[in-house]
Amino acid sequence: MRHILVIGIGAGDPEHLTLQAVKAIGRTDVFLVLGKPEERQDLIRLRRRMLDEHARPGHRLVEVPDAERDRGAPGYADAVEDWRRRRADLVAGLLDAHLGPGETGAFLVWGDPSLYDSVIAVVEEVLARRPGSFTHEVVPGISSVAALAARHRLTLTRVGRPLQITTGRRLAEGFPEDADDVVVMLDGRAAFAGIDPEGLDIHYGAYLGTEDEILVSGPLAETSERILRARTEARERKGWIMDTYLLRRRTDEPG
Repeated sequence: MRHILVIGIGAGDPEHLTLQAVKAIGRTDVFLVLGKPEERQDLIRLRRRMLDEHARPGHRLVEVPDAERDRGAPGYADAVEDWRRRRADLVAGLLDAHLGPGETGAFLVWGDPSLYDSVIAVVEEVLARRPGSFTHEVVPGISSVAALAARHRLTLTRVGRPLQITTGRRLAEGFPEDADDVVVMLDGRAAFAGIDPEGLDIHYGAYLGTEDEILVSGPLAETSERILRARTEARERKGWIMDTYLLRRRTDEPG
């Protein structure tokens, strides 16, 4: 029986690898990498460094271009579903071509694979098409959300209050009325700059865990422009950016 691992490798620091992830990497025969256009050489080098340190001798690395997603499509959910189907086609072909009987293959996922990532869903779609053709398991990783909280030395929740995790697309519609603490991910357009900043603090992080890390914290009204400048300069210099942030409503209630 073939076996598939979906391994979370952390937000960017090689030391984010958990012992469970290190052991999983060490028992993998074939690493299957779906290369994304936005990934740059420093991310590729980081991934290969992890394999050089922890993969067993004789392991194989297969890198192929990921399926492209139509980000301009009018129907967001339909576009994502179509992208996942094409990724499943790609993964099924990779397994047929590169994973032999009894071998273990692995996908290395930035952050935690259970948070805003489609690899788990894609692997399960392939398995649904071919029941019993392989087994699979998920190895959790340190997410950018956890890394953000640690770097700012804060807790994400406050006593008796919910925490909401959302996307830049959703935040652009306005700060949620029923939440005081909102973590925002996948924000390609800096949605924080377009909402009413009154009463809100921001704890921002980009390239978390790397030598290019950017951390900014303070009232949104006072820090928004500074974050925008730093974000723009970094993106122009590196060609890509991975960032996330916590928006927190100030209140007089004990936290």
